[in-house]
Amino acid sequence: MDSNSPQPESTPVPPSSDPLTNQFTSLNDLAHELTSLQDLANRGSWLSIVDKVNRARSLSLLNTPHDHLTYLAYIALSLTKLRRFQEAQTELDSLDDFNSHHYRYETYPKIYHNRSGSMVPFSLRWLHALLPIKLGNRQEGLDRFYLLLDFVREKLNGNGNDESVKVWRKREVFVVNHIINQHLSNKELSVCIDLIDALISRGNLDPVLLSKLGYVQMQIGDLDGANVSFGKVEKIASESVDNESGLRNLASRNKALVYLVGKDYLSAVREYDECIERDAMDYVAINNKAICLMYLRDLADSIKVLESSLERVPTVALNETLIVNLCSMYELAYVNHSDNKRTLNNWIARVAPDDFDSSCTRV
Repeated sequence: MDSNSPQPESTPVPPSSDPLTNQFTSLNDLAHELTSLQDLANRGSWLSIVDKVNRARSLSLLNTPHDHLTYLAYIALSLTKLRRFQEAQTELDSLDDFNSHHYRYETYPKIYHNRSGSMVPFSLRWLHALLPIKLGNRQEGLDRFYLLLDFVREKLNGNGNDESVKVWRKREVFVVNHIINQHLSNKELSVCIDLIDALISRGNLDPVLLSKLGYVQMQIGDLDGANVSFGKVEKIASESVDNESGLRNLASRNKALVYLVGKDYLSAVREYDECIERDAMDYVAINNKAICLMYLRDLADSIKVLESSLERVPTVALNETLIVNLCSMYELAYVNHSDNKRTLNNWIARVAPDDFDSSCTRV
């Protein structure tokens, strides 16, 4: 779950307060059967994770403090994914303060030889901020996210090595994105712009954040500013050594959005087609192409685009927003749309991960 994890005891390491850069033979060196937990998470098998954690606890298979924290992080995340927020909060309530000496490697020198620093997975710190929001206490959650951002920046201002800085910089962007999403949901657009500008001024030219800045600028009517932000993303994509399709698609989706706002739906469709050609699993491009076709009054092709994506790559395209849009199109296109939605709902029940909200079909 988190890189702040102990080195295998069989391999002595020099004292270090930065566990991010230590190398391990396998994930199982970090915690009991961690490889299996990670595989289940990658497949969206959250119910299986809950069962596995409860079984490990009942059989007393978790023998170290780090094992307990790692398994607690997995079950809390799984319960959150399953929208069982109060149960997830109960898991977190069982912990002491994250800064407690109980959660530091040096407290247990016989278990973690020559290790120091916190063993609290970053995911637990994130859930600690997220869960109050999910339970209806937005302000408390937002305050915790700002405290988490301060914590991340303290780490960035420390004397870590390049690999450590890279990890914490990604976490900084991750936390800022969550804060921005909260402010966006309340239409606090100027706060969003200030947050992104502050991050950029710190030298963090993350293309996703730059794109988000462009989206916000469009919402306040600053089309020139949005084009400047999108232009920076396009420049980053064109100069990328790896020629990464994800980055090029991000730039193309930004371009398409400008066309969409200008009601040039045909040009937007062409941009989305390029995205899909580069990456057949780009469900954002797939979804937005279908919407553009709907605006062009080509409802049949719009439905075909979404249905084809579900047939090709169900595990990727199975996205709540995409399904909501497909069901809306069924309602517009067919008199007996309930049959289509029921068929779709039955198919989802067979292939969807545990956390998929099947109520989005509105059957």
